[in-house]
Amino acid sequence: MVVTLATWELALPGSGSLKDKRSVLRSLKDRLSRKNVSVAESGLQDHRGRARISVVFLAAHSAQADSILASVDRMVASARGAVVIANSSERL
Repeated sequence: MVVTLATWELALPGSGSLKDKRSVLRSLKDRLSRKNVSVAESGLQDHRGRARISVVFLAAHSAQADSILASVDRMVASARGAVVIANSSERL
């Protein structure tokens, strides 16, 4: 079994308020949840123009973990209203 933790730091250029930010993140988190991963806003909660989101999932083997991570990464990269600044992942 492979546990993978991935984190993305996002810029939210169209967010003029925390309410705008929450709207973008809620949409992204809902879409990610459909991939059977656990997702949470893991930092920068009080900053309206930036966000940090983390995903954790369990896979049977490394190839499956790579596939899931690639799919989730594409989804985050294509999120409306968000631009990926940095990302990282680790296997536990």
